[in-house]
Amino acid sequence: MASRTSDLLQRVDSAHQLDLDALLRYASANVPGFPLALPPSAAVVSRFGHGQSNPTFLVEVGNGGEPKRYVVRKKPPGKLLELAHAVDREFQVLRALGAHTKVPVPKVFCLCTDPSIIGTAFYIMEYLEGRIFIDPSLPGVAPDRRRAIYGATAKALASLHSVNADAIGLEKYGRKDNYCKRQVERWAKQYIASTGEGKAKRNPKMFELVNWLRQHIPQEDSSGATAGIVHGDFRLDNLIFHPLEDRVIGILDWELSTLGNQMCDVAYCCMPYIVDHGLNKACIGQGFELSGIPEGIPSMAEYLAEYCSASGKPWPAAAWKFYMAFSLFRGASIYTGIYSRWIMGNASGGERARHAGQIANDLIDFVWAIIERKSVLPEHPPPVPRFLGSFIPSNYGGERSISLEGGRFVPNEKVLHLRNKLMKFMEDHIYPLENEFYRLAQSNLRWTIHPEEERLKDLAKREGLWNLWIPLDSATRARELIFEGKSYAFSNEAYDQLLGAGLSNLEYGYLCEIMGHSVWAPQIFNCGAPDTGNMEVLLRYGNKDQLNEWLIPLLEGKIRSGFAMTEPQVASSDATNIECSIRRLGD
Repeated sequence: MASRTSDLLQRVDSAHQLDLDALLRYASANVPGFPLALPPSAAVVSRFGHGQSNPTFLVEVGNGGEPKRYVVRKKPPGKLLELAHAVDREFQVLRALGAHTKVPVPKVFCLCTDPSIIGTAFYIMEYLEGRIFIDPSLPGVAPDRRRAIYGATAKALASLHSVNADAIGLEKYGRKDNYCKRQVERWAKQYIASTGEGKAKRNPKMFELVNWLRQHIPQEDSSGATAGIVHGDFRLDNLIFHPLEDRVIGILDWELSTLGNQMCDVAYCCMPYIVDHGLNKACIGQGFELSGIPEGIPSMAEYLAEYCSASGKPWPAAAWKFYMAFSLFRGASIYTGIYSRWIMGNASGGERARHAGQIANDLIDFVWAIIERKSVLPEHPPPVPRFLGSFIPSNYGGERSISLEGGRFVPNEKVLHLRNKLMKFMEDHIYPLENEFYRLAQSNLRWTIHPEEERLKDLAKREGLWNLWIPLDSATRARELIFEGKSYAFSNEAYDQLLGAGLSNLEYGYLCEIMGHSVWAPQIFNCGAPDTGNMEVLLRYGNKDQLNEWLIPLLEGKIRSGFAMTEPQVASSDATNIECSIRRLGD
């Protein structure tokens, strides 16, 4: 089940106490709308207990009535590793994304780099009430919603990776070239700094792993031509989902963000498929791909296919082993740092961090097991992802509701059901026959119909996937004109869906997208040009005789139609180029 944002709050321990009076004075002067001249007694401070990075606090202020809520995120106290806990960089990227893009991030108000205020640098941002899924297996969540949650996660990452950093003022946020090379060296250095006398014990296998990574850096990494914004710690529990809808409203924890090779983000997000780890466990276990994928959660290949489709990225099979190995290596370095901070007494995760050292060594062993595998990803992506981006409960907004998700329309349950049926039909029946259809199209019999095509058409009719393109208003006119508003039995066979499923053009768009994955699919579902355009003309403007003579056979799929070319001098859709002539031939 999900945790509400407020469920993750706990009391502030002695190691993380704030100078509340100084904080309130600073916020009053620098945060628009912050209450003025508040005494410390008018504020309540709690600390978010989840996460192991920069300490994060909820500050609730007000003199009676509904309190205003703000989030304060600061560097931890004590001696820190070089370049770690960069709250100033977090603030910079959040401000740029919030001001210039639709990437879901919390709004930031101000940055304070003066350590005299509350001891270390900090920034203040808005509080987002929503849901956080701590466990990537999503226990207690229905399978349909698991699919939607993972789909929304892939799309949120794709939305970030689609941002042009130069266009939003982040052109100097980091170097784009040799990202993986530099990251390997950075985390190797961090590991060395986190281990040794008085800290975690060093593992020789980690240094062997560093050498392997140096030798297998992907070729595309060197130029940085395809680089962009990298979150650096993108995973399910760093996302806030809408309280009711399965869509992301906030991406958190930007401490490691920079510019570089974005496939590192994708691989890190896929770690639950490979390993089961977390500070609430004393050691790691097998990920979904080995232990069994919970019902509704897509496979790693399906998740990647959804991301690649949304972001326009190429399928990463060739270099995927490196990216997964690097993610596990980086995770081992991070956990080692957590364990060292626990030894020194300033780990933000408290006593849970005592397991971090063992987890780090387990990850090192696990990455070598990954390296020794022949392959970690199929050579080609699955034909179509089997899950969808967003799900809205049936009691949220009515049966035909269509809501907005980051500027995009989200289909209702009826369309989701049809889309699932359509994808399964494509995978079970059309994709396996594509080669046969292609061979016929290249042969001397290319103008004949493959018998399997006719069989699939009959099956599509029985499954209610026939003539889905027909707009609701056109179907209503035809039904009233020909059938006097009653159902009609065509050719002695009762096809309830012969006039479509009553969809709007927008709703049909989701289904048309799926059909577009195969050149053969539209005609199997009777949704291909030029027949659809010609049927639409008949549906809207034909008289009863024309509908009976031409429309009904077209709706049944018994005849085909063609274009009448009216621009003989030029190929265009400009009405001024139309030329017509009529000649009598014989009688």
